[in-house]
Amino acid sequence: MKKVAVFRKEHFNAAHRLFNAAWDEEKNAAVFGKCSYPNYHGHNYELVVKVTGIPDPQTGFVMDMKALSDLIRTYVLEQFDHKNLNLDTPYFREMNPTAENIVVVIYELLRDRIDPTLELQVRLYETERNFVEYPVR
Repeated sequence: MKKVAVFRKEHFNAAHRLFNAAWDEEKNAAVFGKCSYPNYHGHNYELVVKVTGIPDPQTGFVMDMKALSDLIRTYVLEQFDHKNLNLDTPYFREMNPTAENIVVVIYELLRDRIDPTLELQVRLYETERNFVEYPVR
């Protein structure tokens, strides 16, 4: 059988602040612009999770989409939706919550919970025009 990719699209809203604590406010403003404002700002994130593999001969599924949806809801949406990523999650207390870092964290939250024989890729849209993907293939 040939490999097939299945996709699950989800949405969450979250606030964050891009800020390097080792820098002063002036340097943070120069590097991160409005994204470094001390009172945070938010995004309506679009998340696309791609799972690739050979469909199971008995079910025809690469992965049960309900199971994938449940994993995303439990391990990503419940932790990130309507949260301040800097203050309300353990992942970004020390790590800057850039889109690049967020997509890697989401990948890591899901990777161990999905069959290791299946390929996983995560795409995160911060805006309609700005998105990141991990891993890069």
